[in-house]
Amino acid sequence: MEVIITSDYDEMSVVAARIIRRQIIRKPNSVLGLATGGTPLGTYKELIRMHREEGLDFSKVTTFNLDEYLGLPPSHDQSYNYFMQENLFKHININPANVHVPNGMAEDIDGYCTWYENEIRKAGGIDLQLLGIGSDGHIAFNEPGSSLGSRTRLKTLAESTIKDNARFFARENDVPRFAITMGVGTILEAREILLIANGEKKAAVCAEFIEGPVTARVTASALQLHPRVYVVLDEAAASKLEHADYYRWVQQEKQKLSGIASQVSFLRRPVAKK
Repeated sequence: MEVIITSDYDEMSVVAARIIRRQIIRKPNSVLGLATGGTPLGTYKELIRMHREEGLDFSKVTTFNLDEYLGLPPSHDQSYNYFMQENLFKHININPANVHVPNGMAEDIDGYCTWYENEIRKAGGIDLQLLGIGSDGHIAFNEPGSSLGSRTRLKTLAESTIKDNARFFARENDVPRFAITMGVGTILEAREILLIANGEKKAAVCAEFIEGPVTARVTASALQLHPRVYVVLDEAAASKLEHADYYRWVQQEKQKLSGIASQVSFLRRPVAKK
């Protein structure tokens, strides 16, 4: 797990967007797993800027979103389908046929969840999965107690999650109680994972999932078992990390190594014949 501590939300968003950009550049037909909520908004804004100003090409990219509220149609202004269209998809050149967001109106939920898993496999699996983290340590809607081997399924939302998400609805009673979500096991099959978090409210849970034990009580802790995870935090979210100084030192040393590698690459370039 590579922990990257940034100065603030804006820098966190830029660093996260650069990791996603690197993935798209090295594999134009990348399969991306995407997240919703307030945290990734800055990352999506930066990706839109990269598309418009730098020509970042999404035309061959395929996406799978983590989750969707049960009972909300795609047109509902609080559905995650609507969120993704408004905050990313309609601003970039992605092929709508390559976009996948769980269907909150599915009638055969079990059958639909199986279909969603199969679609991910048919696409070749997820290359890079973007995640946020809930205040109770959940990833996607894998609430505390979820199996660390779980697959895409219907999940009952925890009371704390309902309260956290109530700010997006007129009333707390309007927040759906169920959601279709990728499972922890599904997420762990991504080739690379990128988790972003900001703010003091996420500091305790970030310390717990990064430095605490692997436990179903904090489903994000399962990321410790994955070989390729980037965790990008702002200073506030990193404020309770016991080994924060070490993570900063690692980043400094990696930057030095990157500089040396660039120099070696330059020195190895063939000399042009006169």
